[in-house]
Amino acid sequence: MTTRVAVVSAGLSQPSSTRLLADRLAAATARELGGEVELDFVDLRDHARDLADNLLTGFPAPALRAAIEQVVTADGLIAVTPIFSASYSGLFKTFFDVLEPDSLAAMPVLTGATGGTERHSLALEHAVRPLFAYLRSIVVPTAVYAASTDWGANGADKALNHRIDRAAAEFGALLLGRSATRPSDPYTDTTPFEDLLAAQH
Repeated sequence: MTTRVAVVSAGLSQPSSTRLLADRLAAATARELGGEVELDFVDLRDHARDLADNLLTGFPAPALRAAIEQVVTADGLIAVTPIFSASYSGLFKTFFDVLEPDSLAAMPVLTGATGGTERHSLALEHAVRPLFAYLRSIVVPTAVYAASTDWGANGADKALNHRIDRAAAEFGALLLGRSATRPSDPYTDTTPFEDLLAAQH
């Protein structure tokens, strides 16, 4: 059975690091699902004017209506935003503002964000995660932030790949209705302190 995943990117430029991160999260998710996935990409920059009109009129234009339908009927959502002024972009927020209430309730969501420096990474936790909690979505534990320094320099890309793979594993498990494999704890097999003391005598 094919799983449908909507991939929403709020990058403003083209090409965009936000879209690049969205693509890599989508590719990792496809690997987790063994290729049994249909990916629907929604670039919000293509709908910016329609989103503003929707806020004013209450009615989406046909292209925006189609994009909304792709998102709300998907089995899961990957949502990636650039970080501006320590929060998600206005374009990103506007898209989710025009959705019908409860349209994303109980939907698995993998979140990601891009920014110039690592200082903005917590925006995923204090801004993006609460947004989807309000929408009653099910957000995976690992959110993926990519700063400018994460793209390929001095092994940083390897660390980014690790975060992407971990988030995709959690997302894939949620989509398939199973528990994600928890990383092994190096401290589970330790010698009790009393035994260490006894060995000294």
